[in-house]
Amino acid sequence: MWLPVVVGVDGSDPSLEALDWAADEAVRHGLPLRVVHASLWERYEGVVPAWTVERPTGQVLAENIVAVAAERARRRAPDLDISAEVLAEDAAGALLREGTEAAAVVVGSRGRSGFADLLLGSVALVVAARSRSPVVVVRGDRHALESRHGRVLLGVGEHDEHSPALPFAFREAAAREAELDVVRVWRHPGHEPAAHPLLAGGGAGHYEGRAAEELDRALEPLARAYPGARPRPSTVEGVPHRVLTERSAAADLLVVGARRREGVVGLELGRVAHRSLHHASCPVAVVPHRAPAADAETGAEGDA
Repeated sequence: MWLPVVVGVDGSDPSLEALDWAADEAVRHGLPLRVVHASLWERYEGVVPAWTVERPTGQVLAENIVAVAAERARRRAPDLDISAEVLAEDAAGALLREGTEAAAVVVGSRGRSGFADLLLGSVALVVAARSRSPVVVVRGDRHALESRHGRVLLGVGEHDEHSPALPFAFREAAAREAELDVVRVWRHPGHEPAAHPLLAGGGAGHYEGRAAEELDRALEPLARAYPGARPRPSTVEGVPHRVLTERSAAADLLVVGARRREGVVGLELGRVAHRSLHHASCPVAVVPHRAPAADAETGAEGDA
């Protein structure tokens, strides 16, 4: 049985943009689409007495939101296998539970209750930081989302050689027949001179060369497994989240990793994933990587 692409909807414009993106993603990968709307209307309105035929306003609204969303998806992708359901849970909890059996969870950057000037809504942040499955936060305005750059952007960090974010990005690029822009950002340690005499080729050259070697080693097996991905690796000196957010303007999807440590309670994103979710110009896929609780803090960053 194929795991579905799950999308959360609440009737807001960002959630409808996420719905469109999720429908296209499901078609692209040949997966079913599951449309869900979380509502706690019973908690606030109570149960309708048995002798009345009227349904509570909250129930009607919830059912209409998910029905309209499902119909929108069917019109966009008539042959797509679509299921839809109203879940009696809070939005973040419902999507996290759905994510335990999903190929990916897709959400909008903000919801109905979000302020227009917020960079990222609370539900999107919590789901991206806790989900066991990949989470795609659909960012960008309508014009940007409808543009097609033919490029998937992947940020690879120092400890990401075996991160699930890499095969995820390769699959995305292959399915889209897109170029895969793979970026390994490196930084020269501030306590060393730029041309340290004990480092062959100078200090900067040493760190750049090591970054390039690590990147080639990580990409070699995946390039063979996904010949349609067309990877274009590059090493760049700078601040990782700034490099990725700048390049995201010319990408259809930005993929970053997020290391999850067993036994840790709370939001686990890492600086790069967190800032990409707030500032990227395109949808951002956060792919979790399970790691032991004893991992060092430097290894727990989980992204480029």
